[in-house]
Amino acid sequence: MGLLDSILGRSKPAKPDLDQLFGLPSAAITLEASLGYTTTGAGSVAFRAPEGRAFADVQAEVQALLDADGGPKVEVEVDSFGYTWLVCRTDPPDLSALVTDLHAVNSTLQDSGFGPTLLCSLAAFTDGTRTFGLVYLFKRGTFYPFAPAVGSGTTIDGSTPQRRDNVLEIQLRDLLKDDLRVEPETSRWFAVWGAPGL
Repeated sequence: MGLLDSILGRSKPAKPDLDQLFGLPSAAITLEASLGYTTTGAGSVAFRAPEGRAFADVQAEVQALLDADGGPKVEVEVDSFGYTWLVCRTDPPDLSALVTDLHAVNSTLQDSGFGPTLLCSLAAFTDGTRTFGLVYLFKRGTFYPFAPAVGSGTTIDGSTPQRRDNVLEIQLRDLLKDDLRVEPETSRWFAVWGAPGL
């Protein structure tokens, strides 16, 4: 960071630390013991897919890497914002195996020069009624909870409004602060509506 950056109040962005993902199994123990939440066995990595043959080759490499050990296939989904999600599932739900898969996807993309396209990783949890995701922000190196509200009702046109369960999100933040590096700026807790696994 240079003198000009200091004068202008710019801070150096946190370097991504993919090993933070390995904190999820510890957080899962806390979640189950305190609130009764368990992993759904679903997780995903979101990124902005660039065009071209090089990226198609890397995507194929990621799928081959995860499929090599006889594990679950990687599904590819594109959301309404144009982000591509590589979805991993374990059956029965196994968070340690899921975290290893998510780490492999992120590492392969980063090592292949596509790190700047990575947005986030997500692992889903449920208590049988509510489902939420723990989202890892690649560029910040932090986690935050994203909890869609249950039973939001319907609007006049028949669609379901999108609301977040802010109370649950704050409760989860406070509960997991000793297990994970939680994003302190709630303005960075962006909504991931329609994320695979939720």
